[in-house]
Amino acid sequence: MSKNKKHKEEHHVDESWLLPYADLLTLLVALFIVLFAMSEIDTKKYEELAAVFRNEFSSGDEGIMDNPSPIPPTEVRPEQKDKEEEHDKEETEEGTTELLNLQELQERINQYINENNLTDSLATQLSEEGLMISIKNDISFDSGSAVVKEDGRVVAREISNLLYTDPPHQVVISGHTDDVPMNNSQFGSNWELSVMRAVNFMNLVLENEDLDPTTFSAKGFGEFKPLVPNDSAENRARNRRVEVLILPNYDIAGQIEANE
Repeated sequence: MSKNKKHKEEHHVDESWLLPYADLLTLLVALFIVLFAMSEIDTKKYEELAAVFRNEFSSGDEGIMDNPSPIPPTEVRPEQKDKEEEHDKEETEEGTTELLNLQELQERINQYINENNLTDSLATQLSEEGLMISIKNDISFDSGSAVVKEDGRVVAREISNLLYTDPPHQVVISGHTDDVPMNNSQFGSNWELSVMRAVNFMNLVLENEDLDPTTFSAKGFGEFKPLVPNDSAENRARNRRVEVLILPNYDIAGQIEANE
């Protein structure tokens, strides 16, 4: 009786899982074999594969694989190109008009210089920086003084009438000296003397109420921007001067170069 009971309690172990487990091991072994085979590069097959990619990705005469470009060229849109060309054209036209205006102003100033026999005292020069009017100090200041003389006052008033333009221009008035050291009760250096000469001359110009003071400025360069070497009394006299620079409202450098 006890043996029958014990026999009934025994059960059969299911071993069906062994088959898929064996299949998995077989697949892993096959995978390792394939990986090992791939680790040994077949040069011939590699070149054949590269040739296929070149043919598939080629564009025109030159393929991507032959000349890779990490950064593609920037494509300029037609409307953007048109805007740039239109902007360049406007700048050129504005520069040309500005140059013509300054040339006309230079002719008026030169006419004033010739009519008043001031060719030895005043001169003009037109460059890409603007229209420069140079005034020698022998008609404007006594040696070592920043007080504008009567002849200089007349010149300042006449020039002020010529400086009115529509639209207005920025105007820079600068003072210059020779290299003779300056040290008196009024000025401790040529820097101070040159600045005060520029300021005093500018104040006379701005007595013209038609001019806008916000467009004017004054500078002093002392003896450090000579026209000629300070090696004679005549050259020192040329270096002692006041300059009035009329700045262009638009870039005229290209037009100046084209006319040269």
